[in-house]
Amino acid sequence: MRKSEREIRERADILDVIARCQTVRLGLFSDDYPYIVPLSFGFEERDGRLTVYFHCAKEGKKTDLLARDSRVCLEWDSLAGYVETGHSVTADYESVIAFGRAHRCEGEERVRGISLLLGHTGFPGYSARECAALPVVDVWRVDCEQVMGKRRFART
Repeated sequence: MRKSEREIRERADILDVIARCQTVRLGLFSDDYPYIVPLSFGFEERDGRLTVYFHCAKEGKKTDLLARDSRVCLEWDSLAGYVETGHSVTADYESVIAFGRAHRCEGEERVRGISLLLGHTGFPGYSARECAALPVVDVWRVDCEQVMGKRRFART
C-alpha cells in the first residue's frame, strides 16, 4: 500500500466497514477482460478467517466463470463525500479488498449462507431454509485468504 498511513490495521475496523456496506463487488477472471458484478452478501468471521456468502442463479456467466477459475477478488467501499484539500479536491472513503477462492455450497451450508445474507440485508425473519431450497438459487462461499482495508477522512 503506497500510503501506509491510510491502511486500516485493526481487523474489527475492517469488519465494521464490510458490515456497513450493502453491496460487494465480485471480480472474476474472464476471457479478454476482468468481469465484475455487484452482489448482495452475508459474511462471518470464524477462527480469524473471513467468509463471504452470496447467492445467484444456477446458470449464467458468473457461474460459468467460477467453474473455470475459483480465484476471486471482493471489494467493498463507502464514500463519505468529497472535500477540498487546499490545493485540490479528494474523496473521503473507506474500502476493503479481499482475495480468495469461491466454492459452491451444498446442504446445510446453503442454509447458513442464505441465513447470513438475509441477516445482513435486514430480513432475518425470512426462512433461510425455504430460500435455500428454491430450485433456481445457487449459494456460493468465498474463503478469504487476504483482506486489507484503506481509508481517507478529512482532517479536523
